[in-house]
Amino acid sequence: MTTWLGARPLCYPQLMSASLEAALLSVWQQALVDNKKTVDLNGETWLVRQTAKSKLKQIDFRFEDRDLRGLEQNPNTKSRWAKLAREGKQVMQFLEHGRYIAVVVDGKVHLCKRP
Repeated sequence: MTTWLGARPLCYPQLMSASLEAALLSVWQQALVDNKKTVDLNGETWLVRQTAKSKLKQIDFRFEDRDLRGLEQNPNTKSRWAKLAREGKQVMQFLEHGRYIAVVVDGKVHLCKRP
């Protein structure tokens, strides 16, 4: 289990909706591994953009009536996830309403839960 200090969430492997997990893995795969400019999910296409400052990949998409964002991990921060990105792992954070809900690292989903 990974623990973040302060108001940051705890993220660890745990059960989640199989369809949501598959969707997050698909977005991660298409954006980071396949390096696609668009992500196809449930018959819809979503643009992969880059953040202005750090040029990180970012995808805003909708899944099961949920507005979600996939964001490539910035390797230049001090978090455990950044360390993994610096080591060459493919890391993408997923947010809903500005709150972390999951992280995908090299194809493994870690669900985030507020303490």
